[in-house]
Amino acid sequence: MASRFEQARIGQLLSDYAPQSPPQLPLDFGDYLSLLWRFDQCAALPARAHYYRACILALGNALEINATPLGRLVARVSPGETYDQLPNLPYRSGGRLVDARDRKAATGQLIALRRDVLRIGTYQENWNGGFPGHGLQDTELRERVFAVLFTALQGQYANFARLLLVTDIVLGNLLLATDVSKEAELFDLVMNHDYPDPASRAVRRQYLSGERE
Repeated sequence: MASRFEQARIGQLLSDYAPQSPPQLPLDFGDYLSLLWRFDQCAALPARAHYYRACILALGNALEINATPLGRLVARVSPGETYDQLPNLPYRSGGRLVDARDRKAATGQLIALRRDVLRIGTYQENWNGGFPGHGLQDTELRERVFAVLFTALQGQYANFARLLLVTDIVLGNLLLATDVSKEAELFDLVMNHDYPDPASRAVRRQYLSGERE
């Protein structure tokens, strides 16, 4: 059973980091990875992609990531491509190549796992027109689908999502090869690192404009 703090951390990692619902806990490398995933989801929404890139650059600056090979890769990549490019980082870092193939394989597996955890945790955001299975004419089959999606899945997901807390530590070591325990308060990010201010009406308008692109 996840502790209350773990539940709060997992909830933040699954959140949309929107200015209307800003993160309540200090942000760390796990938040950085979640922001990258959110950035990837905005390939067709330029205004929102701009918002997430600003968040990523600000957090990367606070966590001292921007000057690393990871930070340089993220600064160049287009939305929709970030998670796909991360496994290639061992070959782009200019460091040792003797185990680059193994590090690429390990990073790829963990990134794929993290992406799946996020997709499952946020799949309700992608519903269009109703609940999954709502159009099934077979009543028994429809109820079985609902039982899986709304009972079995939700009941077990809290434990499954704890994988985020573990994979983020290992991915930090693979992608940064440095201390990943640093964190930054939202207030400090806004005041000192140009993180988009959630209290700003202009920031909120920019974020919401992405829905109408």
